[in-house]
Amino acid sequence: MDTEVLVVGGGATGVGVARDLAMRGVDVVLAERGGLNAGTSGRSHGLLHSGARYAEHDPDGARECIRENRILKDIAGEAVRDTRGLFVQLDSDDPGFFDEKLAACRDLSIPATVYDGDDARGLVSGLPDGVERALEVPDAVIYPSRLVAATAGSARDHGARILTHTPVEGLLTTGGEVSGASTSEGEIRAEHVVNATGAWAGDLARTADIDLEMTPTKGVMVTVEYDDLDTVLNRCRPPADGDIVVPHEDTVVLGTTSVEVDDPDGDLESREEVERMRAECADLLPAVADAALDHAYWGVRPLYEPSGVAEGRGISRGFFVLDHAERDSVSGLTSVVGGKLTTYRLMAEATADHVTDLLNVDAECRTAEEELPGADDVEALDSFVREFDAGGPADVDVLST
Repeated sequence: MDTEVLVVGGGATGVGVARDLAMRGVDVVLAERGGLNAGTSGRSHGLLHSGARYAEHDPDGARECIRENRILKDIAGEAVRDTRGLFVQLDSDDPGFFDEKLAACRDLSIPATVYDGDDARGLVSGLPDGVERALEVPDAVIYPSRLVAATAGSARDHGARILTHTPVEGLLTTGGEVSGASTSEGEIRAEHVVNATGAWAGDLARTADIDLEMTPTKGVMVTVEYDDLDTVLNRCRPPADGDIVVPHEDTVVLGTTSVEVDDPDGDLESREEVERMRAECADLLPAVADAALDHAYWGVRPLYEPSGVAEGRGISRGFFVLDHAERDSVSGLTSVVGGKLTTYRLMAEATADHVTDLLNVDAECRTAEEELPGADDVEALDSFVREFDAGGPADVDVLST
């Protein structure tokens, strides 16, 4: 099989790259080793960030989030649940941090409204007595299975070929140039390859003798039965374990941890982490301490730190588009690493900009303007999920069968 661009990886970023390139008229094949959405995207907490979480310490990242938040609410329809978010200051939290976050949100034009404790408890039932203040921001909820599947559907509508259950066994290289990949179904020859495999990016790069050192960290998400929350809750303190509660219809998702792992395919599960999430998140929403467990799952973040000096939560949540011709003297390969689900479309745009420059394709990105197919039709979205085998644990409770 021959193509102009081979995209390896069927998570949000990979399908986003395939969609963007296909919309610019590029011939694209995407190969994913399992069903779409099987990796990090489908195992996230599903929070569509407003940027408020990053406002005081990463203003550039916060600007990206609020921009993409608005775009996804426009184009993704029922793949996004437009709730709101509250950053909750408890009586044990530093009030100075709340003030700093509020000032940063206003500097970045992230809509922010302050409520005192009584008003916050009136706004969201179930909050504890220890709430001092709350900051309302435009957070929302992403259903990643629908988002990834609809993005793949759009890519296919524009001519991309989507190959699920097609593991890539290695990159094809000759004389310092990547010319495609060997897959379980045979070779795919390409003018350029995009490595969008997330936490597995280093594994794929090594097949071309490239050292791409990822720093994957695992996080647990705990889904419990609770049907009385319509707002994303964030603990208003520096990012830590157990500081997010994400509402679904009859459940809430509690998250998350950040623990470095050697192997993203290794055994990630830990009962202690599940119980710790309950205890930590119960400070925000006491009823979850005793709520029935629906399911727990672990995801692995595709973190990359160029300097190699940061650890854990100190590693940038930003994204990087790596040109391996410049970085490693290996042409024909670009890797996109890092980032977050909220900014998947922007990551894809930056990657597609780079690849089209290399291919001398003169076409602009249109993914922010064109609505995803079936966006306003739950049944249509969930039919894409079934077709691309894109169901994941992050939103299994909301998908129609």
